Amino acid sequence: MIKIGIIGYGFMGHEHMTMLSDFDGIKVTAVCDIDPEQLADAPADVKHYAGAKELVADSEVDVVLIVANNNQHLQLVKLAAEAKKDIICEKPLALSIEDLEEMERVVAEHGVKFTVHQQRRFDPDFRTAKAVFDAGTLGDVYTVQSGLYGFNGNMHDWHIYPEQGGGMLYDWGVHLIDQMLFMIPGKVKTVFADVRNVINEQVDDYFKILLRFESGITAEIELGTYFLRDNTDKWFERHWFLGGNKGSAYLDGFDPKGSIARTTQLLTNVGGSRTMTAAGPTRSFGPPPAGRIVTEPLPEVHTEHRNYFENYVKAYHGEEEFLVKIPEVKRVLKLMDAARESARTMKSVDFE
Repeated sequence: MIKIGIIGYGFMGHEHMTMLSDFDGIKVTAVCDIDPEQLADAPADVKHYAGAKELVADSEVDVVLIVANNNQHLQLVKLAAEAKKDIICEKPLALSIEDLEEMERVVAEHGVKFTVHQQRRFDPDFRTAKAVFDAGTLGDVYTVQSGLYGFNGNMHDWHIYPEQGGGMLYDWGVHLIDQMLFMIPGKVKTVFADVRNVINEQVDDYFKILLRFESGITAEIELGTYFLRDNTDKWFERHWFLGGNKGSAYLDGFDPKGSIARTTQLLTNVGGSRTMTAAGPTRSFGPPPAGRIVTEPLPEVHTEHRNYFENYVKAYHGEEEFLVKIPEVKRVLKLMDAARESARTMKSVDFE
């Protein structure tokens, strides 16, 4: 049984408690938070601590799960490693490459296990898009597009403060970039990005990142928190599009709906009469003849966030590798630095 202590019992700390309360092979034995009100609803059979130092000193804690504000991760990783506790840290692991390398040094010095909670590698929409990509049925893929859009524009809690690691690039950006790099193999040659403060004065709330892979694939990642529409049933949007020379795939929603689409006939030359459309006369972009476009269902994928901890239990006992590896996390942080540099200079940045 792996005994876990949770540092930081706010929103995500509660989510972890819910996830792990009935998890085979894991038992949460302690929680801590500097705000006593956060601990008010913690289970009675779990030890409550007011500070991290007390929790890491508890002999009934094998693994520390760090769920504190982003700017506290370095200090808490060092504290846990020095106490010889194995570590799972929430993303973003660090706010800089220098901080991450300091973490690497201290965990190596004390010989503790170290990984990052990247549960969105198990999102159904991402896993479905990845299954389409991996199957190769779209032929030579030339574009992969990932989009996430909301309406409110505003951050929440400490995410509005840059000194605490706020902003959407550190929040959802880490997940969206990690998903794209986990899906598409090979080196990223160039990064071009636009990162903006649309509504928020201090932290970013919009970004578009274009990645050009050595394979020739262009990946596009876009997030906007201030995309308004009058359909209140769709207060957020999640989209994927994959284009290849043998078909396309589109997915909408975190519980994805969509299809794979193909054409029954490729044209070598556009002939025939003109078609009148709302955009005017056209031949290239007129409606397809009946039966020209055919669709097939998306692959069935069974995945849930619990799969992260299923992997963790097996990897902890040496039965398989940890899914999330520190070099992968470092690559994401480096790419985020490149995106910020590109946005600042308005130029493409060479990457790998």
